[in-house]
Amino acid sequence: MRRNRKVKILATLGPASATREMIEKLFVAGVDVFRINMSHTSHALLKELHGHIRAIEEKVKRPIGILADLQGPKIRIGTFVEKEVKIKSGDTFIFDSNPEPGDATRVFLPHPEIFAGAKIGDNLLLNDGRLRVQIVKAAPERLDTTVIYGGTLSNRKGVNLPDTLLPIPALTEKDRLDLEAAASLGVDWIALSFVQRAEDVAEAQRLVKGRAGVMAKIEKPSALPVLDDILKISDGIMVARGDLGVELPLETVPSKQKHITRAARRYGKPVVVATQMLESMITEPVPTRAEVSDVATAVYEGADAVMLSAESASGAWPEKAVQTMDRIAQSAEGDTYYQGIVHAQRNDTEHTTADAISVAARTIAETLNVPAIVCYTGKGFTGARVARERPSMPILALTPIVATARRMTLTWGLHPLVVADAKSLDEMMSQAGELAYKEEFAKPGEKILITAGVPIGNPGTTNLLRVAILGPGGKGV
Repeated sequence: MRRNRKVKILATLGPASATREMIEKLFVAGVDVFRINMSHTSHALLKELHGHIRAIEEKVKRPIGILADLQGPKIRIGTFVEKEVKIKSGDTFIFDSNPEPGDATRVFLPHPEIFAGAKIGDNLLLNDGRLRVQIVKAAPERLDTTVIYGGTLSNRKGVNLPDTLLPIPALTEKDRLDLEAAASLGVDWIALSFVQRAEDVAEAQRLVKGRAGVMAKIEKPSALPVLDDILKISDGIMVARGDLGVELPLETVPSKQKHITRAARRYGKPVVVATQMLESMITEPVPTRAEVSDVATAVYEGADAVMLSAESASGAWPEKAVQTMDRIAQSAEGDTYYQGIVHAQRNDTEHTTADAISVAARTIAETLNVPAIVCYTGKGFTGARVARERPSMPILALTPIVATARRMTLTWGLHPLVVADAKSLDEMMSQAGELAYKEEFAKPGEKILITAGVPIGNPGTTNLLRVAILGPGGKGV
């Protein structure tokens, strides 16, 4: 089940893909990590899906990643007497703490924290950004606004506040219960919605207790000025372009995507580009040319992974959507310009032994034109560092820890395998050669580059580089 690409594919499970048979088809088609959206998943269904994936993992003898995506706070208005109203540009419209059904002049806003955080000049976006109002007067229990873009507003539509740092925690009570259920089951990643500050991620990390990686979803403009702080404490990042595109001017989203992707790579943290990548394949068997370019752009940027949402969760063509994304990624990575574009985005090396070894590994591997780099890694740190360099050859990441192997399924270029813990350096080298041969990364007579740490079994001690020539059966010499 070796992938012929380095970028990874996430696929969301849902009504169209919740059976074991379909999940296996999606894995064979190219899925590396399965996303379970906790907005639409009960704990019973979470357990069922987890069981399906782990059973398939056992069958195919390959680690498969599972990401549980938390819902996060949902900010919505109240109801209207007539279920919907029309508001026009230039009108005055009021949000207040009165729970009575609203009309064309006012509506209930059941979020006192918004009254506490909003200020004059801030914008409110309603119904996924279709309507926009601006605050002209702010009081403890009332916001007077002027309608900038009008339209139809109906019961319980969502509210976005792009200009306001809201005093709202990223984790609701539902999220806390979902997080514990997912972490207890043994999912590999927890995606945290509504991240505005590093403290939001720190709270999730405290609750996860190291049982999974915490991925911060960047979907709020307020997260962008403190992106470095968020990256330092997160295990991964998701460019959640849906809400980000609602709260930011649409024309700025591509540049923000690039900035987030490059920042994540600088920190050696996996970054996922998500939302509407092959949107038309929800109903159509073929994507638009623009969608193909969108996926390819994320690949050229060096993103670790690209994601399918409704395309695989509720679409008519989930397997075909995965196959299409796989072909696009392979085509982009096979382009003669690809390696030059990816290498042009390299960051300066940090002054650590692990980083120096990782840079040297890429340089030596490309100079010798070896078919693969083999890295031993305990918690995935070495694998991530080597992957950050975006070498032109695949990276065989060997670990004795199953959880580490599963988490590495999200990282660019890594082919993770669970192996027995080597007892000596000679055993480590021999094992690396045999697995590179068995997994068809290298043939007898070819060289491979091996990175590891000594003393053996000491996490975080990447300090060794060795070039080995494969003998018969992959024995290193």
